[in-house]
Amino acid sequence: MLLQRHKELYRGRVFGLRRFKYVAQGGRTIERDVIVHPGAAAIVPLLPRDRVVLVRQTRIATGKMLWEIPAGTLARGEAPLACAKRELTEETGWIAGRFEKIAEFFTAPGFCTEKLHVYLARDLSQGKTHFDDDEDIAVRAVPLAAALAWIENGRIQDAKSIIGLLKAAEMLRARRGTKRRLKKAAPRPKRKARR
Repeated sequence: MLLQRHKELYRGRVFGLRRFKYVAQGGRTIERDVIVHPGAAAIVPLLPRDRVVLVRQTRIATGKMLWEIPAGTLARGEAPLACAKRELTEETGWIAGRFEKIAEFFTAPGFCTEKLHVYLARDLSQGKTHFDDDEDIAVRAVPLAAALAWIENGRIQDAKSIIGLLKAAEMLRARRGTKRRLKKAAPRPKRKARR
């Protein structure tokens, strides 16, 4: 691919929109509109007894409130880890003693430049939230097994949260070995005996 030029169509508070023109394989010239995003960091905050901290907030693009892991957009020149530390405290009030990167991915590479960095946060201590003026957030700690069940039943529909929670669970299982599993969120219903 040979990039010929781009034209800025829009610049907003968080992202911009550019029209790119490039030469593809075979010599064809192609135009694509791309959302230019600075990137973001997301956090799976892990509490004792395999509990995770989730946030519930209005996502106007979906028309509903979603359960998610805490996350936020990188400020200009901000490193992903610095963003993760800032967003964890701002959105949940928790401060982590340890961060470990567990995933890095493009959120929608067909039309957006956003790269998301996901961290597992441990050794948490309680601080104070600092919500942005435009945020309406509820904070809740739930068992990781319950969060995984929420993925299965559709209660968690946010892609970064699904990836982060599944990666965190996979990592915990691998480190503990296959013998120790995450505690179940709720017991399975007993089957009635057949007559």
